[in-house]
Amino acid sequence: MIEFDKKGKDSLRRLLSLTRKAVQDYDLIKDGDSVCVGVSGGKDSLALLATLANLRRFYPKKFELQAVTISLGFDGMDFSHVAEFCKDLEVPHKIVESDIAEIVFNIRQEQNPCALCANLRRGALNDHASRLGCNVVALGHHKDDVIETALLSLFYEGRFYCFAPDTWLERAQVRVIRPFLYVEESDVKHFTNAAALPVAHNPCPMDRTSRRSDIKELIRTLEKDNKFLRSNIFGAVKRDIWDKAQI
Repeated sequence: MIEFDKKGKDSLRRLLSLTRKAVQDYDLIKDGDSVCVGVSGGKDSLALLATLANLRRFYPKKFELQAVTISLGFDGMDFSHVAEFCKDLEVPHKIVESDIAEIVFNIRQEQNPCALCANLRRGALNDHASRLGCNVVALGHHKDDVIETALLSLFYEGRFYCFAPDTWLERAQVRVIRPFLYVEESDVKHFTNAAALPVAHNPCPMDRTSRRSDIKELIRTLEKDNKFLRSNIFGAVKRDIWDKAQI
């Protein structure tokens, strides 16, 4: 098991505290669960994997952990450092090859490809997790993703919506959980730097040019005049979407 230095341990401790609270608040991990973490190679999924790998050491509800990487088919994608990281965390890791990039960019030639890519990637992940015998899939969506998704839905779909902390998928027979709901992106970045996580380069031509990137910039602009902007939006999602769904 990886032993991080003091900076890494301090930042990991914060992630563990926030993750455990989310897991307990929404009963995300149950005793005996087999959890598959979707590891893209980005900072969010690597940080989530490291956090859950350490959480399982002391969390009272015992669970198993695996990692799956869906390779989108881009040239130059190297997951060797990710595989080594999983080995050091003592987490079994599987790389699944796919032709998602070919479908999205060459066959379908999507003008806004991110949604289709995400759906295909999640579908492949859920199906493979089920084949591995996992009943839970964990994704690395954090608090800022919650806020941005709510605004994207409001602006482009005309509804106030956000993904749930825990979702049952009938077709794949898995629960999808998001243990990082209370973790801010700044916390993830701090841990990524402090622990020197092996983040894989993303060769996607749409990286940092999507609608989500535009929303990020809008939030940064608006919160200059309203320091409570993020907490207000997140509070509205929690109160008006998630908590109402539990009643």
